[in-house]
Amino acid sequence: MSLQVEKMENNMAKLTIEVSAQDLDKAMNQVYLKSRGRISVPGFRRGKAPRKLIEQMYGKGVFLEDAVNAILPDEYSKAAAESGLDIVSQPTVDITQVEPGKPLIFTAEVAVKPEVTLGEYKGLEVPKSVVEVTEEEADAEIRREQEMNSRTITVEDRAAEEKDIATIDFAGSIDGEEFEGGQGKDYALTLGSGTFIPGFEDQLIGAKTGDHVEVKVTFPEDYQASELAGKEAVFQVDVKKIETKELPELDDEFAQDVSEFDTFEEYKNSVKERLTQKKTEQARQAKENAAVEQAVKNASMDVPEPMIKEQSRQMMDDFSRNLQSQGLSMEQYCQYTGQNEDQMLESMKPQALQRIQTRLVLEKIVEAENIEATEEEVEEELSKMAKAYNMETDKIREMLGANLDQVKEDMAVQKAITFLADAAVEVEQPEEAEQPEEAEKPEEA
Repeated sequence: MSLQVEKMENNMAKLTIEVSAQDLDKAMNQVYLKSRGRISVPGFRRGKAPRKLIEQMYGKGVFLEDAVNAILPDEYSKAAAESGLDIVSQPTVDITQVEPGKPLIFTAEVAVKPEVTLGEYKGLEVPKSVVEVTEEEADAEIRREQEMNSRTITVEDRAAEEKDIATIDFAGSIDGEEFEGGQGKDYALTLGSGTFIPGFEDQLIGAKTGDHVEVKVTFPEDYQASELAGKEAVFQVDVKKIETKELPELDDEFAQDVSEFDTFEEYKNSVKERLTQKKTEQARQAKENAAVEQAVKNASMDVPEPMIKEQSRQMMDDFSRNLQSQGLSMEQYCQYTGQNEDQMLESMKPQALQRIQTRLVLEKIVEAENIEATEEEVEEELSKMAKAYNMETDKIREMLGANLDQVKEDMAVQKAITFLADAAVEVEQPEEAEQPEEAEKPEEA
């Protein structure tokens, strides 16, 4: 094999690869040996006809296409490794010469990892985050816990009120005709939740178990089912049961039930501490994101289009696997959203470009600052992985194999993010000034 490398614009390169006529002939002979049993030639038992006789009957190129398909991947891989290029896309292959007895010549256009020129990345200004937990936030968190520990009881001595749960049968009609989707049995509806059409739930407040209520509503003009939008409907509703949630008292007993604390005051303080920790982590994440965003903005690079397409395709594959884990296929998702895969790929390009730029800048900072994951840090990471998968650390290392280098690179990139955030300077954000009211214009004379 011989190779020529041509650098092109926009971080593209063309590899011109020549495979000797002898190697091409060997590949054709391999195809002949595999396929001769399927070829019938008069006067010969199946599989015993000579190659030359078959080529005379069917043409010299009878084994050529399969031979080219067989050797192209390996020859390209060898050429890619020999080129010394950091290739970041699948090749676009064009065969320029293919003929028995002559060298096979083909070209492969590829995207090459772009060079990054860093701008300012140390001491970047990022918005200052204020970590403060208010009494209202702590009380809201406690109320959520209170709701989770509530019990549902049947109401028999009063009419339905807001926030009650009414179990109903209903049938809706427009101009006397029932419509699709307008019927339901034993539906548990929380009054005031806004689950049903505006006005529906309000008309059930005051109803009692066993009541029949005629509910009149008008579908919103922007209703998702266009055939119902803006139309008046009448629902015949039977109230079968009314329930309410009984909330536990917020006292020491409640604290003991939902936590390891003996008093409600201790429990509330722990809620505040937990919320403070959560906000602190969110503030740190926001600082890291802002610092990375600034560093990327200050850097310059020329990302080739095939590299963006490759990243978009990877993102699409990840999205598809996520859908499958939820029991949904890509075809079904496209039907629901009215998009096809090409449109989805196109919509993913901006995010794909952002991911590429971010990774390239962080890798460049790793290089500029000589950042690396220490052996102790790698060992700690492997121990975490082993614990997560309930395996021995040595087994994890063995399974990773050559991918261990990728783990080390990822750890170094994460350390670069920490480096940027630690070096960043938090600054107060100016409050938006109120716009002065526009002065009244004097009346024209």
